[in-house]
Amino acid sequence: MNTLVAVAIAPVGVGDELKEYVADVVRVIRESGLSCRTNSMFTEIEGEWGDVMRVVKDATFVLAERGIRTEVVLKADIRPGFENMMERKVRVVDEILDQE
Repeated sequence: MNTLVAVAIAPVGVGDELKEYVADVVRVIRESGLSCRTNSMFTEIEGEWGDVMRVVKDATFVLAERGIRTEVVLKADIRPGFENMMERKVRVVDEILDQE
């Protein structure tokens, strides 16, 4: 079943600069082969439920397995019968705005 998630995975208690840790997490997600897009606060991942959740777990554990306390914020949209929602949702809103 197609699933779109927005996930933020970050270390806790490792100092003020997190960019190297975040890069490790995003690398796992991008190498998964699933559709994904990273912005300043979240990475969106789209695919089948089990595949998406596996990637979220793998990306989380890239930090946790190094003994780093890891925080995960996740929002999921499960919409049977729909695909490419990461692009489609934005396109539909843009179309409405372009008509104004």
